[in-house]
Amino acid sequence: MAEKTPLEDAVRVLTLEKTGSQGPVTDFQGESLPFPTGRIYGGQIMSQAIMAAAQTTDEHREPNSIHGYYIRTGLLDQNVNFAVSNLRDGRSYSTRMVEVSQPDRSILQALVSFQEAGQAGVVYADPIPQDLPNPQDLQSAQDLMSPYADKSAFANYYANQSPFDIRHITPTIMLGPDKEAQEHDSGHQLVWLRANGQMELSQTLQRSLLALACDQLMMEPALRRSGLSIATPGISYASIDHSMWWYQDVDVCSWLLFVQDTTVAAHGRALCSARVYSQDGVLVSAMSQEAMIRIPENQK
Repeated sequence: MAEKTPLEDAVRVLTLEKTGSQGPVTDFQGESLPFPTGRIYGGQIMSQAIMAAAQTTDEHREPNSIHGYYIRTGLLDQNVNFAVSNLRDGRSYSTRMVEVSQPDRSILQALVSFQEAGQAGVVYADPIPQDLPNPQDLQSAQDLMSPYADKSAFANYYANQSPFDIRHITPTIMLGPDKEAQEHDSGHQLVWLRANGQMELSQTLQRSLLALACDQLMMEPALRRSGLSIATPGISYASIDHSMWWYQDVDVCSWLLFVQDTTVAAHGRALCSARVYSQDGVLVSAMSQEAMIRIPENQK
């Protein structure tokens, strides 16, 4: 049997097992993907929460938003439990609360909203930036990190395990800080991303995979503006909370442009935001995330 690709593994992990139900609560269980921190990847938990909630919702309603708060890190050697509470099914929207846990810990609490597409109302969107380079002309994170794969768990992850092809337009900070961005007090960055492979996927799964993908990029504007990188010695970071909205259908197997910024950081917390465009210029999603970022005193 052929070995599964990282994308196929991600889709497998997002396919949860129903383990029971009682009243308005339905329970699911899932596995985890390996991650170089040695703990469960936050984007995985968020995307699994979407998929768990979707299994309790009318199939004609797609996820339109999620708001999640991370409580504790998850353990890779234990399955993850998802308790989905049906809070409301209205004429246009459905709302679910998802409590994610392992036997000795709460990991995440999230509210997921679903909507029937095509509702009448206001329509507008900021345009995609102009004069963008073709993603095929940019170096991939996979190629960038491959020479270091045997020296760093993170390099090995991006070279061999990530389900996504990531290509920075602004200088990458995977190997070192962006001193020019720090000098200009800007965390603005542009990144192309798509799934590393092709699969037939439902729209709910596409949106869930976008949640999985975005967490690999969301902290980068804060690191960029602060003159840091994922390779900064002694750096410690984690997602605190995450909100995400979908406005159009998503195709994660085609190129998506992330337009990212950070507006404020204090008390070891940084707020980052992103707009996501399809390659033909449609704004498909928006998101924000607060992250804890700490470095040793001698690195400041």
